[in-house]
Amino acid sequence: MSTDATRVLNYEMDHEGDISRLVYTFGGVDARASLTPGTVVDTSSLDCFAGRIRSEHDHASEVCDPRYLNPQTGPFYVEGAMPGDVLAVHFARIEPRNTFGYSTTVPLFGALTANGFTQMLHAPLPEMTWRYDIDHETRTVRYQARESAATYTLPLDPMHGTVGVAPALNEARSALTPGDWGGNMDTPEMRTGVTCYLGVNVEGALFSFGDGHARQGEGETCGVAVETAMDTVLVIDLIKNVPPVLWPRIESDTEIITTGSTKPLEDAFRISHVQMVHWVAELTGLSLMDAYQFVSQAAQSPVANVVDTNYTMVAKVKKSYLPGVSAMNGVHQRLKAIGEAYLATR
Repeated sequence: MSTDATRVLNYEMDHEGDISRLVYTFGGVDARASLTPGTVVDTSSLDCFAGRIRSEHDHASEVCDPRYLNPQTGPFYVEGAMPGDVLAVHFARIEPRNTFGYSTTVPLFGALTANGFTQMLHAPLPEMTWRYDIDHETRTVRYQARESAATYTLPLDPMHGTVGVAPALNEARSALTPGDWGGNMDTPEMRTGVTCYLGVNVEGALFSFGDGHARQGEGETCGVAVETAMDTVLVIDLIKNVPPVLWPRIESDTEIITTGSTKPLEDAFRISHVQMVHWVAELTGLSLMDAYQFVSQAAQSPVANVVDTNYTMVAKVKKSYLPGVSAMNGVHQRLKAIGEAYLATR
């Protein structure tokens, strides 16, 4: 693992939305850039619509091709990364690059409407688009109702919906889908200040991310958050010779977090909690059954999404419940310090 904070990659994202230059899968595409472990990446991402929604009068089904949603920044080839290693990605800064974002309803998409898997005889819900004004100074987003004059103010809480590496077995998976490689997990836990741990499946890892949300409720009920382009600063490092990370993990200053993505939702819950039981056992030396009992009493279980092609659940345990324990040998705090030092010089 590197501690050299001087390596910086300023990666320019294509903000024109040229489909031929954008990446819409995890796996199946060549790396767009290469970096060494310990590098700070200063870059940006497009919104999930690649900028094609420009007003509340635009409908996603009319201005977007459903094959080309969630454009990714990357993939990045991480030198030295091999299957079995763990990629550590610290999000030092996630900030909307614009003063607006959009959310929509989309026919046959969302948790409270019929879709291709849950089929009904009734017509789809109406397709509508809402504009949200983003205030960087007050750290808020403003909701404006479409069918009345009502407005409400919500806290700004930027996050990335898609974060992941190339899947195993040379698979290419849609950027709309989450799985053990990460992908479209849509968890609000993926915010500024966290470190995400991803198991490496292919040489170079081929890390990418995107789908910026100015904020999102847990579950992403209608299927679309407050979508907006992001400016993002990450620190990417490589961890070798640690127990395998089979599903994405997240560490914040106060919590350790595990994820699971599949259908039905109860199986996603099971994956996230099995992974938490194993992580707690690794960190504490508890037996599997003792860790199972501990997690049963300590964990919180927010729903990440119930709308994507796979659903995502997370399990969270407060670090204060595990005094003296250091996850991943303190990688989170080290990468946080590198990110803060870089931001102080910008």
